Amino acid sequence: MTSSTGDDRPGDGKDAVDRIANRAGGSGIRVAVAESLTSGTIASRLGAGSGASEWFAGGVVAYDSEVKFSVLGVERGPVVTATCAQQLARGVASLFGADAAIGATGVGGPGPEEGQPEGTTFIAALVGDRLEVREFHFEGGPADVVSSATEAAVTLLAAMLENGDDGSCSDGRPLS
Repeated sequence: MTSSTGDDRPGDGKDAVDRIANRAGGSGIRVAVAESLTSGTIASRLGAGSGASEWFAGGVVAYDSEVKFSVLGVERGPVVTATCAQQLARGVASLFGADAAIGATGVGGPGPEEGQPEGTTFIAALVGDRLEVREFHFEGGPADVVSSATEAAVTLLAAMLENGDDGSCSDGRPLS
């Protein structure tokens, strides 16, 4: 897991969505997202991507912890954790039959939650069998945190789709 203050995110969200669309659209890769603190903004961004109907399977907004547990198979316990982000990504990939997925959870603020300060965000990206999780600490109010988390999530997934494609799609096809 990598930790960041959020100031070192490469690119911007629009560019990253274009990269996801280019990589997934021509390869038959299905993408899904499970979101908590971002409340659907990642799905909205992906759904606006070029040719999204060909590669974007959909998303689940699991703001309430019980939804995380019952719909996405997250283990009961703290939900502002790297483990929860991983389980969100794996759960939504399974639910939608997706080859690539994002799981996002964190504290938008105001104030701390589960002992984590506002701005703490965990983002997981799953591509084939590869899973990466990053921890961020974003500055600003809730809207700023959501915006930063959304950009970080699509940027992470784009980078994973473009690099190290030695995994395979859910139906056994190679990702490359």
